Amino acid sequence: MTEKFLHYLWSMKLLKNNFLQTESGEKIQIIHAGEYNTNAGPDFLNARIRIGDTLWAGNVEIHMKSSAWNAHRHQNDKAYDNIVLHVVYKNDQPVSREDGSTIPCLIVKHQFDTNIYANYQSLMGSNSWIPCERHLYKVPSIVLQQWLHRLQVERIEEKIQPILAALTENQHNWEETFYQFLATAFGARINAEPFLQLTRALPVKVLARHKNNLFQLEALLFGTAGFLEEKFADAYPNELKKEFSFLKKKYGLEPVKKHIWKFLRLRPANFPSIRIAQFAQLIYKSSHLFSKITESREISNLAPFFEVTASAYWDDHYRFDHTSISRQKSFGTTAISLLLINTVVPFLFLFGKYRDEDAYCERALDVLEHVPAENNKILKNWSLMGIQAANAFESQALLQLHNNYCKNFRCLDCAVGHKVLLQNDQPGQVSE
Repeated sequence: MTEKFLHYLWSMKLLKNNFLQTESGEKIQIIHAGEYNTNAGPDFLNARIRIGDTLWAGNVEIHMKSSAWNAHRHQNDKAYDNIVLHVVYKNDQPVSREDGSTIPCLIVKHQFDTNIYANYQSLMGSNSWIPCERHLYKVPSIVLQQWLHRLQVERIEEKIQPILAALTENQHNWEETFYQFLATAFGARINAEPFLQLTRALPVKVLARHKNNLFQLEALLFGTAGFLEEKFADAYPNELKKEFSFLKKKYGLEPVKKHIWKFLRLRPANFPSIRIAQFAQLIYKSSHLFSKITESREISNLAPFFEVTASAYWDDHYRFDHTSISRQKSFGTTAISLLLINTVVPFLFLFGKYRDEDAYCERALDVLEHVPAENNKILKNWSLMGIQAANAFESQALLQLHNNYCKNFRCLDCAVGHKVLLQNDQPGQVSE
């Protein structure tokens, strides 16, 4: 038995409400279990509980053993003065508030269906890919679909947190912030941090002054990225180097260190040199990109914004001075889909919340429904279990479910886990 499980029983109203009474024999009726508190203080706030003939409004504290109240020194903490009920699995010690008044105590040891805990133990001891793998087929599809919808919104809410922090740092300059996150998307996971350092060393307003000159944009980006601080055999990087020498002095630019860029274990098409060249093309073909995205009413118009190809020099190069078989280096459809999922959608969603306009939030979710589902190991495993993501909306939700819930055995916080716990396949016993 765990305290977390007791929280679950209480919040989901799974106690035998018709038979509850305090240790002193007064009948208990739970009208409102309260709001689960994840911060310091009592476990559940603003509960409403009838004890005997009196309706109480206050907080609820839950412990495995009542003696934990004194062990945690709650009796000396004013935050616990408004406790109207102490819920425990075992009452091994009477407790009181700071003023000495006794707190009503509810012992729940025999006040719930033992099958629920038996199912919980089974899930916690599971060695399957997800704890409920053997039971998932019994869960109604509508439950899973509704839960996935909630998880998708939860995932976006998590993604907008670093954007909020960056907006504050950038004095609520949306274009600058979008430029920074767009660059990290071009860097993908491996070179996201180097790209972020590059954008912080090279503000978008500097690039804006040269947006009609691709050569100068490449000079600024490759130079500030630290790629032009060596000797070259090819004419093109030498020309870029010469141009950057002038621009560096003009704007007082300080290049980042080249060693921060990662090439190892990357496909050549994903080398940072190629990504920087493609990013230069994006800046060249776009002006006030974030404004264009927010103003675009057609979802089909979003992907073309990011359809860029590196300049001609890179047709037969992946790195400066290293020739290769000739082929255009385009920013691929998979990369564009990931950029829409991880950058455009969170920005649109946050912009809608910031402006208090639901239309932007709804459009963000619509984008996910029109983008193909990702293809990775986690989603392949879901597919093997008969759950196939139809689009990015569903694939993102499934990733959230696995990474934030299944992998961490958060079955008590999961709508699917809740249904599994309530299954009554066989009688269970509670082990203490």
